[in-house]
Amino acid sequence: MSAAEAPGGSAAGLMDRIYRHQRHIYDASRKFYLLGRDQLIDGLQPPPGAAVLEIGCGTGRNLIQIARRYPSCACYGLDVSSEMLATAHASVARAELEDRIQLAEADATGFDPQALFGLEGFDRIVISYALSMIPPWQGVVAEALRRLNMGGSLYIVDFGDQSGLPAAFKAVLLRWLALFHVTPREDLPGAVRALAEAAGAECRLGAPYRGYAMHAVVTRSR
Repeated sequence: MSAAEAPGGSAAGLMDRIYRHQRHIYDASRKFYLLGRDQLIDGLQPPPGAAVLEIGCGTGRNLIQIARRYPSCACYGLDVSSEMLATAHASVARAELEDRIQLAEADATGFDPQALFGLEGFDRIVISYALSMIPPWQGVVAEALRRLNMGGSLYIVDFGDQSGLPAAFKAVLLRWLALFHVTPREDLPGAVRALAEAAGAECRLGAPYRGYAMHAVVTRSR
């Protein structure tokens, strides 16, 4: 997952410490509670030849799924953690997708697609369970919207407010997530809607799994 400091900064160091060992079991353990990722990927439906970016690409799990699901697309990923990117590079190589997936270490709140990947922007941008780990997460959403090509869409999935679930479940989940410096953003739907309006973009929101997760699709129309 990404964070909002430049490479080598305090957030990068924190992410590296958290995931130096966890990255080896990350995908096996997180599949049980990072819900909605595959549904997000199914919904991307990028046009042929599209450029797809994942912000906070972590181990590369989602990018590999996207590359396989949409073989005509070029895929890109950035993350602040060099440890996670080491795992991502290895995973991409094992999947024999090095010609389809490019990775870079970068700050999620301010990155240059041209410098990183030789692109002006992207047709699809994915942020999957990364905003809950980034203190200035609204800046990440704003930057992602800025990097969308015209007609492109930003897809977000993250923890929701668990409004349809028992209060005890929410309390236990929050304690568990805090161990990994994860803080669900209960104001995420309203903030994403406001950022979309400011950018002249259309916004669709959802709260699947009884509010366990939050899903947003923001499409840049101008």
